[in-house]
Amino acid sequence: MTDQREVSIDRRPGRTLSVEDGLDALLAAYHLRTEAEKGKPVAEVNELPERYRAEISDPRIAFVDDVVLVALSGSTAVGCLVVTAPVDGRSEIKRLWTDPAHRGRGIASDLLGAALTQAAESGASAVRLSVWNWRTGAIALYERLGFAVTESWDERDQLVCMERAV
Repeated sequence: MTDQREVSIDRRPGRTLSVEDGLDALLAAYHLRTEAEKGKPVAEVNELPERYRAEISDPRIAFVDDVVLVALSGSTAVGCLVVTAPVDGRSEIKRLWTDPAHRGRGIASDLLGAALTQAAESGASAVRLSVWNWRTGAIALYERLGFAVTESWDERDQLVCMERAV
């Protein structure tokens, strides 16, 4: 079993990503799980909406203007998170995912900490994110890290929008 101390966070601007990073598998798991939780389960990546398939098939292009943080256990990708470049002083966190076999070891917290550092270094004054309201564990984690529910910028039902200063 992997000890949390063996996990490192690697910053990757979109242009340096490759399929060999294992990011594609993490994104596939994230999107497949999300669709299932929304009540729209699909068995394979090729059944996902096109915008998600594009992220999985070529994250380098999908996240070209973003920074992707990858949690590595040795050379194995076990978690990921995308931080957007600031717009109007705010960066956005997207696609936080930890491989279920590696959960409970602080990987998501480490990724979020690295994302907040990245956002501050890029000049953001705040970081925002959206999360489905049934992901209560994720919401609790965000609240522990200082995120607060804010007015929604997304009209999708059951989506909670959160923000915090950096």
